[in-house]
Amino acid sequence: MGIWIFRLAVVLGCPAIVYFQITPNPKGLAVGAVVGLVIVGLEFLVAEINLLTVIAGILGTVGGIIVAKIVDYAVFQMGNESLYRVWDKYAVLRYFAFGALGAIIALRKFPELDDLDRDIRKIGKRRGADMKILDTSAIIDGRVTDICETRFFSGVLIVPRFILQELHHLADSPDALKRARGRRGLDILARLQENSEVPVRILDRDLPDVPDVDGKVVRLAQDMGAKVVTTDFNLNKIAALEGVPCLNVNDLSTALKPVVLPGESMPIFVMKEGKEREQGIGYLDDGTMVVIEDGRRSIGKRIEVAVTSILQNPSGRMIFGKAKGEK
Repeated sequence: MGIWIFRLAVVLGCPAIVYFQITPNPKGLAVGAVVGLVIVGLEFLVAEINLLTVIAGILGTVGGIIVAKIVDYAVFQMGNESLYRVWDKYAVLRYFAFGALGAIIALRKFPELDDLDRDIRKIGKRRGADMKILDTSAIIDGRVTDICETRFFSGVLIVPRFILQELHHLADSPDALKRARGRRGLDILARLQENSEVPVRILDRDLPDVPDVDGKVVRLAQDMGAKVVTTDFNLNKIAALEGVPCLNVNDLSTALKPVVLPGESMPIFVMKEGKEREQGIGYLDDGTMVVIEDGRRSIGKRIEVAVTSILQNPSGRMIFGKAKGEK
């Protein structure tokens, strides 16, 4: 409703201004009405045009007029008065032509800025810029901040805008668990941006032809020649199939776990009973599960455990041992 009141005010205000300030006659009223209608028509037109397109058109027009001024100065410096008189005669047409040409060039070439940005990023990659795209799971996980602080990551960390939007949606979710995950992810991003050693960049680029977020991450990494940082096992597999280097934080964590060999002994606190009879369950400091044979009767106690075997799989590592006695 408010916009229609504004339009009516413009249509009625323009004739009133012309009548009371410029020409108090019916002709002036007609001119003012035409100007008001043109303004309202332009408002309808602008509403259908993207803001960046409008800005590009304005900048192109201004650039064209500046070029016209430069050409004017060059013609004047020639010192040919007859040429300059002819040139000056078409001043209005000349400025209009240069302004329109600048707007056309800006509007036509504006969509190519995205490709230019991608080419610049590829050049940067060839010159040694090591870019890594952060997945939602890696941001929420949080261990990436510790990795950056220890300087195991180099180059630039890229956070695509669609990843940031996904975190915002999670943070606004009615589900308490999703809301907590989303807010944690935003807090982790804030911590990453405070780290001056590894710069973090928000990339304003979307891939509307790719429906899912994981696919967008992999496609973007392909286009940029970047690596993907994630904790998602499925995304890791997709990236491997697409030939995209993937840095899985879980794989790094597994590789850094202390080496335990069969036959070694270690103290373990037995926390609960296992699935099988007389089994107990304990954990190492890094979270590795230890299944203890004959450990059920020692629940709530710290005992010495002799390692019998180690099971390694993509989801983690499990250690099997036998209780030797209380410590």
